Amino acid sequence: MSPWPSSPLIDRRAFLAMAGSAWAASLAPRAAMAMTATDAVYAAAFRDPDGTFGLATVTERGEVVERVRLPARAHGLCHSPVAGRAVAFARRPGTFALVVDLSHRTPPLTIAAAEGRHFFGHGCFSQDGRLLYATENDIDAGQGMIGVYDGTDGYRRIGEFPSYGIGPHDMALSPGGQMLIVANGGIETHPDFGRTKLNLDRMQPSLALIGTESGALIERHAMPPDLAQLSTRHVDLGADGRIWFACQYEGPRNDLPPLAGSFRPGEDIRFLSLPEEASLMLANYVGAIAVNRESGFVGLASPKGGAVVTVEASSGRLVETRSLIDAAGIAAARSGFAVSSYDGLFAQTQSPLAWDQHIARITA
Repeated sequence: MSPWPSSPLIDRRAFLAMAGSAWAASLAPRAAMAMTATDAVYAAAFRDPDGTFGLATVTERGEVVERVRLPARAHGLCHSPVAGRAVAFARRPGTFALVVDLSHRTPPLTIAAAEGRHFFGHGCFSQDGRLLYATENDIDAGQGMIGVYDGTDGYRRIGEFPSYGIGPHDMALSPGGQMLIVANGGIETHPDFGRTKLNLDRMQPSLALIGTESGALIERHAMPPDLAQLSTRHVDLGADGRIWFACQYEGPRNDLPPLAGSFRPGEDIRFLSLPEEASLMLANYVGAIAVNRESGFVGLASPKGGAVVTVEASSGRLVETRSLIDAAGIAAARSGFAVSSYDGLFAQTQSPLAWDQHIARITA
């Protein structure tokens, strides 16, 4: 038996039942038909041609089912099938997160960042869906924090603990819910300087395993000294018990460092070795990573390289490379991956929406 349970996804029929017949009836005929025909439902943030921002539910073919307006640009998303909620986090250094009720029984709720904090664009739910964790910045101290929000009390902020690094970005919950897996990008920023990276000559990227109840550091993996400019950014979980991570390199452009890797708790990091051609296609920048646990593949998307690279999780063998201008989000599909782009492509469908960096798969 796999040491990792199946992805925390809700069955499509259960999703439709939870959303209710009133919601289904409110959809436009084409969207309603798309929902009944799709095998999977995703969520992704977007920018509309009129310059406004939103969050959309999307079918596996890229058909937009429903939209919710956002106050500004969002970045990453998370969801809890137990709580029936999805959350879109503002792009760094944003100060809002929008909670959406997937059952449509309550209106969207906006979470404001605490004073002296801003969001880093990612978060995850506790296993029981009662708590929401968000990667945040202690602005004055320049240190990463994990904010804790009570989903049973209007997502009131009830505490925080260190991320044990600088610039925490993506994170995931371990099976059983005992640990948070946090990618500390190692890059210091401050809202006074926008998105400027302030410490590229002294970066401290790492991956931290943190106890969800105690907030204590369980395990920390720093990047080797010769890869100190390899910013650890995104994580996903493999079916074989491995934690996969993807990076963005802030060093010289002509370097060709490894951009992804994996490890199990208690083991050292093992970097993914790609053929030179595939590494060049990624342009030293992986914007999103996804593991398809059913097929055993890992997908890497690079908007800077305009490429998507697929490898076999068990061996690291290169499976496929393909060019995709402005490749943005990536998430597991039936046999491979659903991929979006900044210029409006989602899976098989081209739309006028500019999709943002990430995709969350909502249903199995």
